[in-house]
Amino acid sequence: MKIVKQLFVGIDVGSQNNAVYLMKPDVGKHSSFRMQNNRGGAKLLTERIVSTIQPQGLEGVVIGMEATSIYGDSLIYALREDGKLGQYPRKIHVLNPQLVNKFKESYPELPKNDDVDTFVIADKLRFGRIGKEVYMDDYRYKALQTLTRARFYAVQDLTREKQRFANYLFLKCSGLAQDKDIPNTSATTLALMERFETVDELAYTDLDELTAFITKAGRGRFVDPEATAKAVQAAARGSYRLPKTVNDSVNQAMSVSIAAMRALDSQVKVLDKAIEQQFEIIPNTLTSIPGIGKVYSAGIIAEIGDVNRFQSQASVAKFAGLVWTQHQSGEFEAQDRKLIKSGNRFLRYYLLEAANSVRRCDSEFRRYYTLKHKEVNKHQHKRALALTARKLVRLVFRLLKDDRLYKPPEG
Repeated sequence: MKIVKQLFVGIDVGSQNNAVYLMKPDVGKHSSFRMQNNRGGAKLLTERIVSTIQPQGLEGVVIGMEATSIYGDSLIYALREDGKLGQYPRKIHVLNPQLVNKFKESYPELPKNDDVDTFVIADKLRFGRIGKEVYMDDYRYKALQTLTRARFYAVQDLTREKQRFANYLFLKCSGLAQDKDIPNTSATTLALMERFETVDELAYTDLDELTAFITKAGRGRFVDPEATAKAVQAAARGSYRLPKTVNDSVNQAMSVSIAAMRALDSQVKVLDKAIEQQFEIIPNTLTSIPGIGKVYSAGIIAEIGDVNRFQSQASVAKFAGLVWTQHQSGEFEAQDRKLIKSGNRFLRYYLLEAANSVRRCDSEFRRYYTLKHKEVNKHQHKRALALTARKLVRLVFRLLKDDRLYKPPEG
């Protein structure tokens, strides 16, 4: 088997400057230097790489950097688009910082500085077992990924804001917060908190007026608005009373929280529309799965990219972090195992959300989820949903690999 002589380039990416280490195939250091994290710095880097490959008689280059939010993205574009570098076989890897740190532990005497970090990255590239090469051949996936990840962050922010509001709700009207018949952050609850300054006003307002208000705020969703109004007043009467000064402060905080939730919800809707438009130009078969929808399909495909870069459905699952740790000793093997901490959190999120939607619409996934839910006595939903998402990975891989539509099971 022919051994390809390659240059290994470790890059420690920063917001202002990048540290670089060039390692020869025999582990010897060629050079190390710093460059600005801008267009000129990227050009300098490619020139240094090309000028090293030729005299050293090398046949290609492997470039690696740690995942650092958005600071390395533009550098990757520049390296991929550079014509001089493109005349040589090249691979670009974005490494999981945890894997790099674990690898670094094998060098206990190394000090902590950027030059050392770049050496470790370059040596990690030389050893291999570094995961998937960054996929950026088709920029449609990156464009879609930008939108789906923005949506992910917006949803996370919305979830946190809803929890904040739920805390304010308990302070102002503890009984309503405890009553699960009306969700804490429903449009009706928000409208009630905006309309009534104190819990006493809510508790003793005219029942007919409250019923009419709830009917309008709930947009006719309540089967028996009067019964709901009575339940709301009963919850209000059983709630704690706050001192006026504290109640006024809580009202102000709730007002800000409500505005934030509405703004975030609006942002998610704008992103959903943009995602659907961008998704139209990417051929896919995932939307044939009942309940998955365009947004969740887009979130999955944006992270997977070209499915052919994965050898199997198991490698997709590992990439997503839908793999369980093993806890075994002798004849004992733990039943309550946790998902690995590594993996693509964006892909994992969209797979879990999609699985939760699909299991409501597809009989086979619903049956599987119910079966897994009954197997244990704790963490039932969380465990069953993760296993259902793992099952979904197998289906997603097959549909994308074979470019075919999903056929629901009969009966």
